Amino acid sequence: MLAGRQELGLTGQHWVHLCPVNVKEPHVPFHGQYPLGLVGTSVLEKGNHRAASTKHQQEKLWEKVIPKVDNLTMDNSGHYPVLIGAVLAALQPVSGSRFVDATFGGGGYSRALLDAGAATVVGVDRDPTAVERGRALAAEEARFRVVEACFGDLADVVDDPVDGIVFDVGVSSFQLDAPERGFSFRADGPLDMRMGAAPRTAADLVNELQEAELADLIKRLGEEPQARRIAHAIVQRRRQRPFTRTLDLADVIRATLGRGGKPGIDPATRTFQALRMAVNDELGELERGLNAAVSRLAVGGRLVIVSFHSLEDRLVKRFLRSATGETPQVSRHRPPVEASSAALLEPMGRRVVRPDGAEIAANPRARSARLRAARRVATDGTEVAT
Repeated sequence: MLAGRQELGLTGQHWVHLCPVNVKEPHVPFHGQYPLGLVGTSVLEKGNHRAASTKHQQEKLWEKVIPKVDNLTMDNSGHYPVLIGAVLAALQPVSGSRFVDATFGGGGYSRALLDAGAATVVGVDRDPTAVERGRALAAEEARFRVVEACFGDLADVVDDPVDGIVFDVGVSSFQLDAPERGFSFRADGPLDMRMGAAPRTAADLVNELQEAELADLIKRLGEEPQARRIAHAIVQRRRQRPFTRTLDLADVIRATLGRGGKPGIDPATRTFQALRMAVNDELGELERGLNAAVSRLAVGGRLVIVSFHSLEDRLVKRFLRSATGETPQVSRHRPPVEASSAALLEPMGRRVVRPDGAEIAANPRARSARLRAARRVATDGTEVAT
C-alpha cells in the first residue's frame, strides 16, 4: 500500500516514488511474478511515473514515498553514499524512528536518515578520523551521536531496540584516498592498513608470516590464484630488507605477475585486499556485527547490508539464510532437511540490489556494491505487523 506524505511525516514539495525495477534494464518495471519486498529501486520524479498497464501490475508494484535523495550527489564531506536511494527504501525512515549507521564513514547514510525525520541516529565507526567527522555532525544535530567502536560491539553500544541498522562494509573512500593510512597501492605511504586500533599492521604480516601462512592468507582473503608466487617473491625480497612502504610491496607484486591480468585491475589489488582484511579481521567483525544487529532490532526493524566483494557477500547470504530459517538446499534424491531454528528475520526480496549505470559513472567505486535487506520478525517466527 502506498504510504501518504502525512503518514510519513514529510513536508515540502520534493518527493519521489521508489518501485521495483528490472535489474538488467533499470528503467523498465517488472511485469512478471516476483517476491514481495525490496527487489530494486528506481528514483522517479512525481508525475513521470509510468503507470502499470494492468490492475495486476499496479498491485504488484512495491512503492514507498520518501524524501527526495539524489544518488549521484556527494554529501557534505565530499563522499558519495553508495546506493542511498535503495538504502532508504529498505529502511523506510519515518518521523520518530530510530536507526544505527554501523559504518559511519562520511556520514552520508546518517544525514539522509536525519533528513527523513529519524528521531535518533547513532553512528558507529572504529576509525578515529571518521569519529571526528561524526562529532562535527553531532555538534550541529542533537538527534545524532557518534560512538568510536567496532560494529562487532553493537550489542554493547546500543541499549534499546532500534527500527533499522545499516552496514556499508569494507574500506572507505576516505581511507583509500589518504596515502598516510597505507590502504592504497596507487600512492606511496606506510604499509599500515589499520582502520582502528588493530594490534598488527600490514607490514607486520608481510615481514613476519611464514611463506605458507602468507600464501594461505592471500589465497583465502584475496582469492588470488597466484598467491604462492606472490608469497614466495615477498619472502625472497624481505630477506634483503623489510617492507615498510605500500609502493614497494605493490612493485614487487607487479614484477612477479606482470600486467597480464584483467584489464583495469592492478595485479596488487587482491593481495592488498587480503592484507587489509586480515589486519582488521573484517570477516570476523562482520559476522559479529550481523549477530549483534539482530539482537538490537525491534520487531519489524530493518537490517540493510551493502557489501563490495564476494567474500563479504557470501558471508552475508549465509547469515541471512540462517537467520531467516531457510531450509538448506539438498539433492532431490535425499530426504528434505528442516530449518535449524525459528526465523529471526524475513528476507526483503530475493534479488540483490546493485547500482545502475548512472551511479557507477558518477562513482566508479560503487560498481561492485551489492545490497541485501531483511526485516526482524517475532522470535517464534510469527510475523508482527508494522
